[in-house]
Amino acid sequence: MELHTIKPPKGAKKRKKILGRGPSSGHGKTSTRGSKGQTSRSGRDFYPGFEGGQSPLIRRMPKRGFTSRFPTIYQIVNLKSINRLNEDTITPQLLWEKGMIKHKRGLVKILGEGEINKPYKIKAHAFSQSATEKIAKAGGSYEIINV
Repeated sequence: MELHTIKPPKGAKKRKKILGRGPSSGHGKTSTRGSKGQTSRSGRDFYPGFEGGQSPLIRRMPKRGFTSRFPTIYQIVNLKSINRLNEDTITPQLLWEKGMIKHKRGLVKILGEGEINKPYKIKAHAFSQSATEKIAKAGGSYEIINV
């Protein structure tokens, strides 16, 4: 085998579709573009939501509310998850090490789903009202970390 004898495998090279070369070619007359209209013309250009000149759905829908460009995104941890840990002090660093949150430097919020039966000292960036009540009821304490 030498370089001048190497060929691509059978079926690897496909012939270009030749258009508009008469009826016997199979791609004559309309050149596979169907019949008349905007889509059969060259240079046609319209976006995915285009509705033929009718006012598009996205413009007919009412615009309400407000979406912040800089939202505060918390990583959620429930009390039932904390109850499984055998630690007295719970911090975001510990939660990250145990794989309970994804981002080491992200904000953490403790929610009150589930029960705790041990007095934990929990440090986080935010707490739900039900979580603070359950922590206090169990004899633990909570501390809000300021960023």
